Amino acid sequence: MLKMLGAALVILAATLVGWYQAKQFANRPNQIRRLILALKRLETEIMYGFTPLPDALQRIADQNKEPIKSLFVVAAENMNPPRNWTAQKSLEHAIESGWGRTSMKKPEKEVMNQLSYTLGTSDRQDQIGHIVTAVRQLESEEAAARDEQSRYEKMCKSLGLLSGAFIVILFY
Repeated sequence: MLKMLGAALVILAATLVGWYQAKQFANRPNQIRRLILALKRLETEIMYGFTPLPDALQRIADQNKEPIKSLFVVAAENMNPPRNWTAQKSLEHAIESGWGRTSMKKPEKEVMNQLSYTLGTSDRQDQIGHIVTAVRQLESEEAAARDEQSRYEKMCKSLGLLSGAFIVILFY
């Protein structure tokens, strides 16, 4: 009886790991899409709203859900007193501190880091151009993420269950 319970727990644990990994594949394109929409809103705030960057970042954060929200909240908070960090430093800090909570990978992080170098350092038109470039790069990453999702999501679910069964077979 105890062996059966142990076998069921091993299969359950391996299956849950597979489902968690599949969920990561499913979350990545959705989070990239939300990040793209957030950057497009930031573009609108800068172009038409004439909103100061910390206020624009806070508005974008208020319109998003976690984990995208925390990236913009941290960046906005660091640009305000008492820290008064530059846009680059505050956005880089927000990315470094909050990226682990996302399902996004290194290419998306690099795009955001590249954007941080130019955000707040040039005129309005130049910033809009850099945001548009970042959006285009993220859209290509989203397409790649959707491709990965279609290829690997179902496989991870099956592999989790099968690896659990394989471990149980090895123990018996």
